[in-house]
Amino acid sequence: MTTITSPQNPHLKALRRLHTKRERARSGTFLAEGEDLVAAALDAGREAVAGFRVAGSALGDDHFHDVERSVLQDVSALGSGSRVIAVYRQQFIAPAGPLCVYLHRVGDPGNVGTVLRAAQAFGASCVALGPGCADPHSPKAVRASMGAIFSVPIARAAGPQELPGERIALAADAPEPLLGSAAADVSLLVGAEREGLPADVIALCERSARIPIASESLNAAMAATVALYEMTRQPR
Repeated sequence: MTTITSPQNPHLKALRRLHTKRERARSGTFLAEGEDLVAAALDAGREAVAGFRVAGSALGDDHFHDVERSVLQDVSALGSGSRVIAVYRQQFIAPAGPLCVYLHRVGDPGNVGTVLRAAQAFGASCVALGPGCADPHSPKAVRASMGAIFSVPIARAAGPQELPGERIALAADAPEPLLGSAAADVSLLVGAEREGLPADVIALCERSARIPIASESLNAAMAATVALYEMTRQPR
């Protein structure tokens, strides 16, 4: 396979467009940069639509395009550049139990990616994204997921009414602390850091619960991580 040496190569132009949310939505694909992410995709059985690697390296597989180092770094969204970039198809499922994490208006892509990582760590069945959430396939979210983007199912939901099982809203002013649940299916609802969950969303839940902390609040990713730990530590 011929080494790509021009920044104007049409394949590389297509890669640059995938840095935009509009192109990701149009194409249904996204980028993963770096050896760890590409390896995580391979471990999860996710096949790359296209792959690009620094010429002379053994990264990826035989279908990856070889690219001159400086040219590939010019395409990279990382400040230090990347030795391998691959394109993957987005995958979505319907919200599913037994443990679903629902994010509502969590607009920071780093938080969304970190929640995916926490969901992988604690064995959640999916992460469901409600209105106002950041794109889980943005470069920042993909990096923050540390590869969980390939193994944790992602769902879209218009609201709590689409979530499985007992719905538990995380709310800082809830009277009861968060405990596990005896229900077969549980959905854990997490809101944005400043606003939390709106009252109308909480009203659609079977119960609300708080994480006992000494300060006012945790950010969405930290709250989801602590809550997942509690939910899986000792179901009640």
